[in-house]
Amino acid sequence: MIKLQNIDKLKQSESAFGFIGFASDEGVRRNKGRAGASLAPDEIRKHLAKLPYNLNRNMETIDYGNVICEDDQLEKAQEELGKKVYSLLLHHKTPIILGGGHETFYGHYLGVREYFSADKTIGIVNIDAHFDLRSDKLPSSGTMFRQILEQDVKAGYLCLGIQEFGNTRSLFQAAKDFGCQYVLEEDINLNNIQNTYEKIDEFIKKYDSIIMTLCTDSIISSAAPGVSAPSPLGLDPKIVKRLLKYIAAKKNTISFDISEVNPNVDENDKTVRLAAYLVAETMKSFSLKEKLAMI
Repeated sequence: MIKLQNIDKLKQSESAFGFIGFASDEGVRRNKGRAGASLAPDEIRKHLAKLPYNLNRNMETIDYGNVICEDDQLEKAQEELGKKVYSLLLHHKTPIILGGGHETFYGHYLGVREYFSADKTIGIVNIDAHFDLRSDKLPSSGTMFRQILEQDVKAGYLCLGIQEFGNTRSLFQAAKDFGCQYVLEEDINLNNIQNTYEKIDEFIKKYDSIIMTLCTDSIISSAAPGVSAPSPLGLDPKIVKRLLKYIAAKKNTISFDISEVNPNVDENDKTVRLAAYLVAETMKSFSLKEKLAMI
């Protein structure tokens, strides 16, 4: 059962999920992508509501509504999202953020960093076809990881699903310069997924907390046509599901966002439905972790 609640009236809870939507595609527009991701939070909710609530019954799910990016005020909206993520963490909620363009993640990060003291390390795990390390003067859906790494020496970055022909040489060089770790899309499949798990484990153990983000353009376009930048050579959704569940089950993974779903260009809600299932599967891994912690 999902409850609706005003985030300004948060109460302490032993364990609960907190949904926040980020209704923005301003970052996608700035990045010259296909607009429409601002519609995704409510569309994903509709399909989540149709799924059985097969989660740990000791964990409530509370919906705190949407942060809306008005006009071109992206930075203001990201700051607002950060405040709401911070408030959820402060009250022992697990943030589940429904984007929005991938600019969603910068607001997600702001809230997590505000919650932790400056000496705490934060590991970012991004499932994505693109590094999003662009050096554009204007922040967009392609700049946020560079923004974070330039300002936060205690942050690290692992990207899973990178496509060689989805990133320029300068972006690969930027990833090297920033000390980023990554796994190419072509090196991740169901037969050797254990190799990817080992790289995830090696990365995660270095950080106090892990925040996870999924850019749905990492998924093959036959399964996810409704994204801002579709790819015919993306990851199989079953692989993405397994990666999400594996990362969410780690004890220091604290939050999750999904981004770049674009209902305007979807085919019979195929991508929105997939997004809802992936969110539910991720939540299940979080809830099982909480259940084990209570034993």
